Amino acid sequence: MPHPIMFDDADPVLARVRGIALALPDTTEVIAHGRPTFRCGKMFGNYGGSVKATKVRHDRSLLFIPEESERPALLDDPRFFLPAYLGPYGWLGLVLDETSDWTEVGELLDASYRQIAPKRSIAKLSTPD
Repeated sequence: MPHPIMFDDADPVLARVRGIALALPDTTEVIAHGRPTFRCGKMFGNYGGSVKATKVRHDRSLLFIPEESERPALLDDPRFFLPAYLGPYGWLGLVLDETSDWTEVGELLDASYRQIAPKRSIAKLSTPD
C-alpha cells in the first residue's frame, strides 16, 4: 500500500523550497513516503517531517544534512528539530513559513547538496551556464 500524500502541491512554501532545490545542478524531485524529496543521486532535502520520538508533525519544514560544525548551534535554535527516522543519520529539520529567511534556506540546501552530490555536479555550481 502506498503512503498517503502529506503535502499540498499548491503550497507556496513548498514552491519556494522547490525553486531553490531544483536550481542545483542535476537535482530531481521524487515523492517518497508521501513527501517531496530532492536528490542528486542521493537525497539531500525532504519537505515535511515529524519530531523524533513524538507525534508532532511539521508539514511545512525542510529536512537537510547540516555541516557537522554547524549542527550544535542549529539545535540550540528553536526553529530547528531532530527529525524522526532521518535524525539518527545526522539530519535536522527547519520549520518554515512564508516569512522564513530564504537565503538561509538556500544556504542549508546548498550545504546538504554538497555533502551528497557527485564531484561533477558540484563542479557545475561554479560554472556559468
